[in-house]
Amino acid sequence: MALGCGILTFGMHNIHQVVGITEGGVLGGILLLNHWFGLDASIASPVLDVCCYIVGFIVLGAGFLGWSAVSSVPLALFYALWERLPHLLPDLSAWPLVAAVLGGLFVGVGAGLVVRAGASAGGDDALALSIHKLTGLKLARCYLFTDLTALVLSLSYIPLGRIAYSLVTVFISSPLIDFVASFGSGGEGHGLMRRIFRKLRG
Repeated sequence: MALGCGILTFGMHNIHQVVGITEGGVLGGILLLNHWFGLDASIASPVLDVCCYIVGFIVLGAGFLGWSAVSSVPLALFYALWERLPHLLPDLSAWPLVAAVLGGLFVGVGAGLVVRAGASAGGDDALALSIHKLTGLKLARCYLFTDLTALVLSLSYIPLGRIAYSLVTVFISSPLIDFVASFGSGGEGHGLMRRIFRKLRG
């Protein structure tokens, strides 16, 4: 889980924030708050996670929290670490497609490792599952809704062309998270999701 948090936040800080490519869901919200309010990612990350977990607690109950809440700690710590260091990758602003692909790889591998450990890389799970329970929409559509909401809000500071590159990042990171989480385990990496669904059914 800690390794995944380190990889994820490294890519977010050294690629997404530098190039102006965003992510969906909570990760996109972190970048949004950082741009408009200068709020350090190490602060924005736990703030948004706590908000999502509060919604999840109200809608779903306390059973789903577990390691997901714990993962907020190494996420915030790694963000704080990278923010205190100079950028460790070349500026890829002139090659946005390369940045989008590379950023998607960092997010996919990092978040996939976190999910594989039975946690989540942010409050996205709590928010999407809450929407799912309240509306009855398919879970995949709930995740898509949160991702697209963050991307639409990001149009307030990112040109439309850059949002297209952000979609590249999202479409790379999403299946990669699933692949890394379940690789070599017959899908056993989705322990968090299985536990949540058992709570929702039970």
